Amino acid sequence: MNIATKAETPAAAGRLQKQLREGKFVVTAELTPPVAGDSGEFVERGLELRDLVTAVNVTDGAGAKAHMSSLVAAHFLLEAGIEPILQMTCRDRNRIALQGELLGAAALGIRNILVLKGDDPRVGDQPDAKPVFDLDTVSLLTMAHRMRTERRLPSGTEIKGAFDLVLGAAEMPVDPPEGWRPEGLLAKLRAGADFAQTQFCMDAGVVRRYAARLLDLGIAQRLPILIGVAPIPSARSARWMKEKLFGTLIPDEIVARLEGAADAKSEGKAICIELLRQLAEIPGIAGAHVMAPQNHSALAEVIAAAGVNGKRRAAGVPAQAAP
Repeated sequence: MNIATKAETPAAAGRLQKQLREGKFVVTAELTPPVAGDSGEFVERGLELRDLVTAVNVTDGAGAKAHMSSLVAAHFLLEAGIEPILQMTCRDRNRIALQGELLGAAALGIRNILVLKGDDPRVGDQPDAKPVFDLDTVSLLTMAHRMRTERRLPSGTEIKGAFDLVLGAAEMPVDPPEGWRPEGLLAKLRAGADFAQTQFCMDAGVVRRYAARLLDLGIAQRLPILIGVAPIPSARSARWMKEKLFGTLIPDEIVARLEGAADAKSEGKAICIELLRQLAEIPGIAGAHVMAPQNHSALAEVIAAAGVNGKRRAAGVPAQAAP
């Protein structure tokens, strides 16, 4: 099966793609839709971020728990002038439903899609729920990429109207040993990913070595990488993240700083601001993704204080060429 090349992907107008192409350092944030039948509070949280970030991720059943539909929540953000990144998990839908969701996103003007596996239902609050996993993340990326380049469903049915998606993938940074190759990330790049957002990595040293390896392999030049960070509110939270969130990297020094701080919340914000500024200076890193699932109020504060969104990217990675 031949996969259409990324050079054939149509241009998609949007702040995220535009800033990545221009070589700017991009900051995105993440919001979880409410367990509610109205969008008021959710949109208010988005409006706090609108002028501070390039785009806002909308989670899809985060923690394997039910929330307002991510597609609907993303639509509310878009109506409020906030560019969304729609998270789409493989956990809850078969390929027919996923195709329908992609078509619906395009019809609503939602272009940015982040493809994720999704948390196992057993870790959620309804552990008897049946997971689907008809497709894995690489298969979903491949399918979405073919749909946007061929303008057809996998069945061969023509897709009418605009369908210019920007596809994202998830990644976990590592401190690369000698000879290390990111095979999973390479598979997602080959499948059609246009950008990647990572799990929490609060270690600037690891990021430098990871980015240097991606540059050596020619990957960072082709796939913009946004590093996940957080304003961690306490040492207890930091230890929980290290132990419970697979792939999270938090150095012991940060845990110690939070442990010894008179005001752990303020210290967590200061650490996040420092790290955002450091990331903006690392060649091979295209941006940062700020997450604070239990601490939404801190997002705007740390992003504003860091002041790095939209700045010229560190030397070493050229601007993304427009397709």
